[in-house]
Amino acid sequence: MHASLIRRQLSGLIPPKIATPKLVSGESGTGLGPLVDFYSKLPKGQATPRVSGIKGRFFSGKNASGTPIVALIVGLFAIGYTLDYNMHLKHHKNRAH
Repeated sequence: MHASLIRRQLSGLIPPKIATPKLVSGESGTGLGPLVDFYSKLPKGQATPRVSGIKGRFFSGKNASGTPIVALIVGLFAIGYTLDYNMHLKHHKNRAH
């Protein structure tokens, strides 16, 4: 693998403003103090997944409900009924029952 590809993949692990090449390349590791302080202050524990869009808004979290499913069913019924009614009216346009 090329060095630039590896560097690009590992760039997300070390914050660029804290870990400068001078600090990271030290032989004794004494210059890594700011980096260790930064990572020790990060929150520990389980990460909460962020879900966005319709799923995050209606089905996950504190606002979870079945309202979108009910609205979908009612909407499909209304569209189907409207189409069926209009087709029935076209069928009876020029002839009586």
